[in-house]
Amino acid sequence: MVAQRTLIRLALALVALAFAPLAAADQFLWEVSSLTNKVYLFGTVHAGKRGWYPLAPAIENAFNDSSVLVVEADITNEKAMTAPAEALSYKPPDELKNHVPPEQYARLLKLLPRYRLRESDIAHSNPFMAVSLLVFAEWARSAYLPGLGVDNYLLHRAHAEAKPVVEIEGAAVQIALMNALTEKQMQDLFKGTLDALEEDLTSDQIKGMVAAWQAGDPKALLEVARRYNDKVAGAAEFEEMFIWQRHDEMLKKIEGWLNDSRQRHFIAVGALHLAGPRGLIELLRKRGYVVKQL
Repeated sequence: MVAQRTLIRLALALVALAFAPLAAADQFLWEVSSLTNKVYLFGTVHAGKRGWYPLAPAIENAFNDSSVLVVEADITNEKAMTAPAEALSYKPPDELKNHVPPEQYARLLKLLPRYRLRESDIAHSNPFMAVSLLVFAEWARSAYLPGLGVDNYLLHRAHAEAKPVVEIEGAAVQIALMNALTEKQMQDLFKGTLDALEEDLTSDQIKGMVAAWQAGDPKALLEVARRYNDKVAGAAEFEEMFIWQRHDEMLKKIEGWLNDSRQRHFIAVGALHLAGPRGLIELLRKRGYVVKQL
């Protein structure tokens, strides 16, 4: 059960695609204003280091100025995080090795010692979950730990201060999205991620994202993601499904909060959701809201 819970958290965190310390200048934080209210949009980091906290003053001030914390999914809700575990794994006697080519499964096994993982840790995971675990383990090698992620920090602060927490999606919605991947999509992503790990493309991506984050530069973050997508089979399709296609539903809720003068919301979502012409920042700006980076 602990292993399943970890896999779910790792998979949800993978959608963010960004792990980096906070910048001293501009933050991945925007103020969005309507005629009646404003919200804060913060690009989250789902793994981190103990020395990051407290966060930069602009972020702490925006959090303090808000009466509600909004997250993609409340990862501190143990019941919600563990309930769908069976849907993300194969039931014995079925195993991962039955769903990927033998030569690719052998490549996966060869990578496990690098991350101090055992075959039993991934044996019943589906292809998507298996490589999610390896990619997260690669980030962890750089000392970015899920338990020290910014999401965790914000959630624990909110709970300690009795500040309401609202999910813009929830774990069940995100896991349903993962389950919507076809067998071919999972196999393509499985092979592409193995290629990326073996060729150190994942490591290069992390370094690029750190630099973009430190510069407070969403354009650079988007460019790092594009370069990775160009080299890794299945990555662009994954990004389309797990980032951009989710924005219509997110926007509906954000606009609802912008047009409700009763409460101010601090909205924390994965950093890539805020980047580029299809990101939430530009979509809100195009709808006439006043947007400024803090």
